Amino acid sequence: RGREGAPYSTLVPSDEVTINYRHGLPVITLTLPTRSERCLFTVKPTVTTVGAFLQDVQREDKGIERAEVFATDGSKVSDATLMEVLLMNDFKLVINNTAYSVSPPVKDKLSSEHATEMEDIKSLVHRLFVALHLEDHQIRKERELLQKLDHLKEELLPLEQMKARITDSADAKTSRLLWVGLALMSTQGGALAWLTWWVYSWDIMEPVTYFITYGTAMAFYAYFVITKQDYIYPDAKDRQFLHYFYRKSKKQHFNVERYNKLKEDLAEAEESLRRLRQPLHLRLPIQEINDKD
Repeated sequence: RGREGAPYSTLVPSDEVTINYRHGLPVITLTLPTRSERCLFTVKPTVTTVGAFLQDVQREDKGIERAEVFATDGSKVSDATLMEVLLMNDFKLVINNTAYSVSPPVKDKLSSEHATEMEDIKSLVHRLFVALHLEDHQIRKERELLQKLDHLKEELLPLEQMKARITDSADAKTSRLLWVGLALMSTQGGALAWLTWWVYSWDIMEPVTYFITYGTAMAFYAYFVITKQDYIYPDAKDRQFLHYFYRKSKKQHFNVERYNKLKEDLAEAEESLRRLRQPLHLRLPIQEINDKD
């Protein structure tokens, strides 16, 4: 008698119910009592419960009135127990009045014997998945990138227009400043020439020109101290342009950081789309690619 179940009259040796593993899944083989034939039951240990397994056995043989599972100490195993837990230890399978002693194979030994086979199956499944779904994934990814590009370009359009206006204004101011500098230098040169030849002599004007030259050198040195850069005309022009550009951007509430971030995202999306459309990565008909463009 089981400790919590009905009595059973016959205890059958363990070879009547065998458990073998095929492709990583346990296959339970037993003899149906009323049909007197061997039947194989493949279970998913992490999904199938003891109750579900017993129901499958009773569906195969309608003459089975009682089907239960007991631990070796006689306690009944709950129908909600997973087969994975049950197969960790020996147990008794009771069908009608017959009890079958079952000894599952050792899990460690099983893993060692079937590790190579399981790895081959996983590799095959992975290759099949790639072959069947890679092209669809690439098409879906391409559509996502195209939608992202459209969205970024739509956000950038008003910012590009505002930036163009600010750039034109800053460039115009920088050009005017350069022309003003040239006019001042020309005026200074003409004034020194007039004072030298028509008003005073060179003996009087020589110290003046010396101090003007020395003052200009001090101005260039002060520029270096403030900017940490040499006074090179193209660099000075770019610096003045940026000064006008940022001052104008602040007045017109142009978000330079937002603009730069959108430009970086746009360049990244375009590069991703370019790599995706490389012939080695995207195996699509030429006509289909042209239609998408």
